[in-house]
Amino acid sequence: MKQLSFYLKKLPWYTSFRTSFLSNPNRLLAFKATLVIGILVISMVSLGLPFYAVTLGLGALAGALSETDDHPNGRFKSMILKVISFAISSFSVELLQPYPILLGVGLGLSTIIFIVVGGFSERYRGVTFGALLVGIYTMIGAQISPNWYIQPILLISGAFIYGMFSYILLRLKPYSLLEEQLARGFSALSLYLNEKSKLFPSNKDTEKEIRARLSLLNVQTVEALDRCKEVLNSYGESLSNQEPLKPYLYYFMVLQSLHERAASSHERYDLLSNNPSSSDLIGGIRQLLHELSHATQNFAESLLTGVAYRHPIALGWLTKTINNSLENNKLNTPIVLKLLILNLTQSHETLKSIQENYDTDLLPQLDKNKRSYFERLKLLLNFNHPRMQYAIRLSISFLIGYAVYMYLQIEKGEWIILTILFVLQPSYSETRKRLLQRILGTFSGVILGVLLIKLFSFSGQIVLMLASAYLFLFWMKRKYSIGIIFMTIFVLCAFNIIANKGVDVMIPRLIDTLIGAFITFLVVRFLWPNWQYKKLPNLLSEVILKNTAYLKAILNEYKFPVNNDLNYRIARREAHRADNALVMAWQNMQLDPKKHQKLKNTAFTLTYLNHALLSYLSALGAHRNQKGNQTLNVLVFENHILKALDEAFSWLSTQNNSEIKTIENSLEEISTQLLSKKEEATQIQYVLLYNITEVTLQILEQAKLFKQTKNS
Repeated sequence: MKQLSFYLKKLPWYTSFRTSFLSNPNRLLAFKATLVIGILVISMVSLGLPFYAVTLGLGALAGALSETDDHPNGRFKSMILKVISFAISSFSVELLQPYPILLGVGLGLSTIIFIVVGGFSERYRGVTFGALLVGIYTMIGAQISPNWYIQPILLISGAFIYGMFSYILLRLKPYSLLEEQLARGFSALSLYLNEKSKLFPSNKDTEKEIRARLSLLNVQTVEALDRCKEVLNSYGESLSNQEPLKPYLYYFMVLQSLHERAASSHERYDLLSNNPSSSDLIGGIRQLLHELSHATQNFAESLLTGVAYRHPIALGWLTKTINNSLENNKLNTPIVLKLLILNLTQSHETLKSIQENYDTDLLPQLDKNKRSYFERLKLLLNFNHPRMQYAIRLSISFLIGYAVYMYLQIEKGEWIILTILFVLQPSYSETRKRLLQRILGTFSGVILGVLLIKLFSFSGQIVLMLASAYLFLFWMKRKYSIGIIFMTIFVLCAFNIIANKGVDVMIPRLIDTLIGAFITFLVVRFLWPNWQYKKLPNLLSEVILKNTAYLKAILNEYKFPVNNDLNYRIARREAHRADNALVMAWQNMQLDPKKHQKLKNTAFTLTYLNHALLSYLSALGAHRNQKGNQTLNVLVFENHILKALDEAFSWLSTQNNSEIKTIENSLEEISTQLLSKKEEATQIQYVLLYNITEVTLQILEQAKLFKQTKNS
């Protein structure tokens, strides 16, 4: 095998295959599913069984859409759960077909059960979504199934065959899921670094806009980190010997460290950009961030392709040049620029040695969900829980769609329910986005599909169907509207293969899509719409609470440095999650109805202010392990500042409309101390603390608008 691998690597096409195919996880998933669908469809069509071919293909597609990121042992358990849930869903639909009322009631109740159970974990979420999808597929094909039991068996078999194929591939390369999730994290960080380079130079207005974009990119990075942690925990629970996990745990810790440095800010960048003596260094920092972005993306690709990472030589030269320039102009360079360059230099050194020998004797602990399944169920069985509200909305939408379809005897009315499943999302704004994408994608797919299908023979239509399946899976998570275009073409080809009626069913499909979209819009508009502006006060309180906890964790690290920094990492992650929730509220608010877009400008201001605050906190945390910095000089203010932040949280969480003065007093005292300090290390600590306090005060000033709006 090693000799074969050696010779393959020398072939030009193999290198091209690695770089263009293996480096994109979406392509791998799409290729894997399309290969299975293709084998099933072609083998059944060649036997003269077109219904069997398409139904097996749909089962495999459902299996691919509901696949979970687990250790091979977990993937196998997930597959067994999938087969059982698919069987329950599909056979129930077939058995209840003669009894429409019972089928409607069963559809509504099972939807709530499946969605709630899906809240237990990511593994259950994928399986339960697949069960709902297979149930609807069964409804669509029930009228043309040769016998009532044939379709469920075929759908389950298709999902099982795909699951086994995927499981075998994962067994051959058991750590590929870890590599994929880590690669996604490094890719997300690369985008963040590239956007941050635009701050050098910047002015006050552009800094606001860039910070807002950075906050959105930070959402992607933090979500990627969370997914890495979940997959690492899945592997950790399945492996008795933790030795193979060491390099991946190390890469995860490196990713967290690089993210903390990337998110760090020591001063407002518009102020740094206004210093003429630092213009060359500012330009160098911009280029250095660009190069770090490329290096991070290169490492992501090395994880996916298995090719050893090569640290860019140009990055080493650039880092050395900037540090030499800094040394030659040491007296005239602001301390904040020195620390920024130190941060970037450390990131360069970390990436340079990332695949060299490292000490992993002490494996870092990872945060885990320690709640039992009973405790999770108890939490979910609450009408105020977002997942329960989503389950009820989806169930009601299904029942309305089913009632409309049965009462009006709409041709292929099951597609109304299928549209609802894919379009209805947990929030109004997400649903509205999906609505537009679904309608545009379906219309475009119908027009394109009808034109294409006229050009293809029967065999050509099979090829077109498989190509459409591949492109649907490839685009589904990247751009949903494009994915729906190819899904529509897939359906058109499938019906043409079964009964030569692909073009005939396209008009009913368009009508059903519009009806399903309209029902979804009505339900999400009037049932727990949960407008974003109403969420902002609670989100802001949560932001202050989590930022305070993060600051406490940072100060504890300065006072009591420990090898196991789990509590620090948890506090940091919770602060970023609170920031993400605030960012998404601002983003989603722009899709709410005009009259519900209150405080949109304030939400934008809070987005960039809180990201700036997190940047200052990250800078303070990033320097916690440096030599000679074990005692933070500003600890004399610790109790005073934390008390002020606690007061700020209480002020936001209550109806008290009085002014808050403690934090303003802290700002004045820090400012006085800052002017009296001469040592650079001490001075920068006061600068960071001053900025943290000042931005918190600006956030509180924006909070006054909430109170005024609430009272008006």
